[in-house]
Amino acid sequence: MESINKQTTHDNDEIDLLELAKTVWDKKRLLVSIVAVSAILGIFVALVMQNEYTAGSTFVPQTSEQGKVGGNLGGLASLAGINLGGLAGGSEIPPSLYPKIVSSVSFRKDLLNATFNIQGNSQPITYQYYYDSIYRPGLIPSISKYTVGLPGLLIKAIKGNKENSTSSNDFGLINVSETEFEHFKRLDKQVSIQFNEKEGFVSLSFSMPERLMSAQMAKFAEELLQKEVIEFKIQNAREQLKFTEERFEEKKVEFEEIQKKLASFRDRNQNLSSALVLNQLEKLEAEYNFAFNIYTELAKQLEQAKLQVSKDTPIFSIIQPVTIPIEKSAPKRPLIVIVFVFLGLILALGYIFGREFLIGVKEQWDTKG
Repeated sequence: MESINKQTTHDNDEIDLLELAKTVWDKKRLLVSIVAVSAILGIFVALVMQNEYTAGSTFVPQTSEQGKVGGNLGGLASLAGINLGGLAGGSEIPPSLYPKIVSSVSFRKDLLNATFNIQGNSQPITYQYYYDSIYRPGLIPSISKYTVGLPGLLIKAIKGNKENSTSSNDFGLINVSETEFEHFKRLDKQVSIQFNEKEGFVSLSFSMPERLMSAQMAKFAEELLQKEVIEFKIQNAREQLKFTEERFEEKKVEFEEIQKKLASFRDRNQNLSSALVLNQLEKLEAEYNFAFNIYTELAKQLEQAKLQVSKDTPIFSIIQPVTIPIEKSAPKRPLIVIVFVFLGLILALGYIFGREFLIGVKEQWDTKG
């Protein structure tokens, strides 16, 4: 009995599959028509989409170990009578945090002011000026803007494009205007940075509508990122260097003054040997020796601080430099056409089977009625 039920179920499944295949075969013209229309639409979309070119670089951040000086540098400092062990190096920014730097407001503001050259302009222009005054979006973004994005445009038109006139310096805060915020959203899609934790290298890329622009923006982003990392790393050492330089200049002036005062006193009292003169001479010489010792020690500390800045400065080994791309990175037109064909096939099958299902339901209701 059980075997008979299984056989019946198997036969029903075969009948259902055959029925579905027959339904599709009967509606093959409709199926082909929908898929053809979808393919034509995909070809149209693929052709009207603007080209994108991506340029990038790959580099390895070579950071020094904190509190440890290299052999050659340490030996040279020891010969000069300088002890580098007393200086504490600045803290490191791990490469895993580089994406946070790139996505920060200050970094993106600097990208908006990046300058590059384009064909037809003799003078360099900024990224923000290019997208505000020169760039013209393609047909697809324009259609999307005035269809899907129409409610947002209407709301913005009603409210008005009010720029916040409050300066960031008024309260020590960074101000972002609505225009800048729109540029930020585009930048998030154009710039990409990835850290390969296993191999230890960083990959940075930038996408733009033209080859040369993408390469220039990628180079600017690379240099800006490395500058941010270096500034953070040597901040402590640079502050120590600035403080030492200020103290050194102060003591240098004091030393030169006491040096002139001692020389002048000796010139005026060459032939005098009274106790009062000798006492005053000894006092000036003691002041001179004291000022000289402080001046000499600060000079050593100044050289020590300069060496520390050099030691703390990270070095970036460029594995793959930024080059002008030859081939476009987007859009991938064959893939777009394939996706549209696949969607058209799904839509056609859904329409055919859905229509047959509704007809069957209607017939059942008519039979019951």
